[in-house]
Amino acid sequence: MSWQSGRRLLVLGGIRSGKSELAEQLVSGTGEIRYVATAGAGAGDPTWTARVAAHRERRPSGWATEEIGADPDRLITLLTEAKPDDALLVDDLGGWLTATLDAAGAWDEETRAVLPAESLAAAVRDCPAATLVLVSPEVGLSVIAPTAAGRVFADAIGEVNQAVAEVCDGVAFVVAGQPTWIKGTDPRGAGPVAADQVVTDQEVAASRPALTPVAGPVLTPAAGTGAADTNAQVATPAHAPSQTWDAERAAWANAETTVLPLLDAGAATDESAAATATGQPAIAVGMSLPMPDEDASAAAGDRLTDLDVAGAGFGALAPVVRFAAGTQGLQVPRPWQNVLMLLLHADHDGGVAAGDSPAAAARRLDAVESGEGAWALLAGAAGVAVQTVRCPGTGASIEDADALRDVDVDAALRYGWQLAESAVDAGTDLIVLGASGAGADAVATAVITMTANGEAAALLGRVVAAGGRIDDLAWMRRCAAVRDGLHRVRARARDPRAILGTLGGADHAVATGILLGAVSRRTPVMLDGPVGVAAALVARDFGAQTRHWILLPDTGNHPAVRLGAEVLGVAPVLDLKLGLGEGATALAALPLLRSALTLAATLPASPPPGA
Repeated sequence: MSWQSGRRLLVLGGIRSGKSELAEQLVSGTGEIRYVATAGAGAGDPTWTARVAAHRERRPSGWATEEIGADPDRLITLLTEAKPDDALLVDDLGGWLTATLDAAGAWDEETRAVLPAESLAAAVRDCPAATLVLVSPEVGLSVIAPTAAGRVFADAIGEVNQAVAEVCDGVAFVVAGQPTWIKGTDPRGAGPVAADQVVTDQEVAASRPALTPVAGPVLTPAAGTGAADTNAQVATPAHAPSQTWDAERAAWANAETTVLPLLDAGAATDESAAATATGQPAIAVGMSLPMPDEDASAAAGDRLTDLDVAGAGFGALAPVVRFAAGTQGLQVPRPWQNVLMLLLHADHDGGVAAGDSPAAAARRLDAVESGEGAWALLAGAAGVAVQTVRCPGTGASIEDADALRDVDVDAALRYGWQLAESAVDAGTDLIVLGASGAGADAVATAVITMTANGEAAALLGRVVAAGGRIDDLAWMRRCAAVRDGLHRVRARARDPRAILGTLGGADHAVATGILLGAVSRRTPVMLDGPVGVAAALVARDFGAQTRHWILLPDTGNHPAVRLGAEVLGVAPVLDLKLGLGEGATALAALPLLRSALTLAATLPASPPPGA
């Protein structure tokens, strides 16, 4: 599997800038490649004919070619009907625009037709191909054209480029054969990063948005499931969803949504088929999700042994470099630059919350949204944006009733998926998952106990009261509540939806959706607490590939986290035993992990013996 999977890339440049050559490099090695040629035949113009011939000669003979110069409408059809394993190269949008203007007879400013820029952008955004690279001319840097036709083309291609760039993962601008990535980063990983090109944590922090509270989302629970905060505030970048929980559920039922990965044969259920027919995400057991690039991971590990260091090497940080290489598809992985923490909050009722104070949990969440407290301070130091997500509380004890209705389980899963997609669309390359709320740890332990065949009494962490006092009575109440909850649902099917509905609640379902959505977009997730590990165990039952995209910096010495990590096959990187709140350990460890990636990308190879 190559780095290109799931990429939408736009390459801009002037005449003879080298933009086509770069685009051809970006699709090389992806398997079967379909080259979409947009230029017309150019009958009677020997210079144009020679240009077209040069392009044909440069292309490998094994590439399939689609000539659409005479039928520009076919471009959108090709993008829409592409297969998930296709690799498409469109060269170029200038030719497509010319043919479109010709077909419309709109070469003057008075009769210029409304061009389908938005339709093209939508087709690019929703194209199911694994790789899509588009080439387009940049003509806006010269003087205004002296002819009406020239002005029409310049204005129109500018609109097309803006619309397409908005939906692409990466945009390169090529000048004199030298590409500059103005959106995203060069995915090829051609070699070590020069020292003056390494982005420091301080530079990353300065480029990230401040933790300014803004409205939404307000998550309204279903009747009988407890009250939610109707004045929720979110410390978040601008890409955060702002609809209410109920509005989100209605939108998913009626609006077009991102196409999710195909299900394995025989895995689709009636529910998932119906969801697909209505445009809803089909989250079902047995989903086929991407896998990291094993070749890139192995190559990055081998490369570490040759770096010029004075000591024995990277030690426990070597797996982090291999993990980053596999998830980025780069033999020389880059330090994560745009990291987002999603901090989920929900209060759980009953014995699972014994010893926890909902008021204290709410106060700490308010502190995060004001830029204070452990989460906010660690995030600020690491240059990480924080988005808080207030989920409905259960309003019922898991020992007596289900935590969440079936319809709300699906809504929460899709909401989490959407949060992950919004983050990736905004440029996030690593998601940190955090959690807070009364009873959240104990509920997560119940989920881990059920999915990992553990013993609740051995997995529940100590309950630490104010002043560091160990509250054994509260611990016993939690044990009884988890025991009774597991006893109540022991006869239920081991379906991941049932686990989330009977035990987990909204926050656990949203966390599971975040993991699935992030993996679908080939984006790693760092987690460090019981809620994240519980969500990972449930997500594994939806798509087994999810565990390969999880980075665990530390277990926090929590017995449930240790067991869950063992079952997932995820080894912790460090052994800090921090207990500052779920997600805080990941924030504390992030600068060290980034340092390892910076060294791996920057250090030269050791000189040969005797040199």
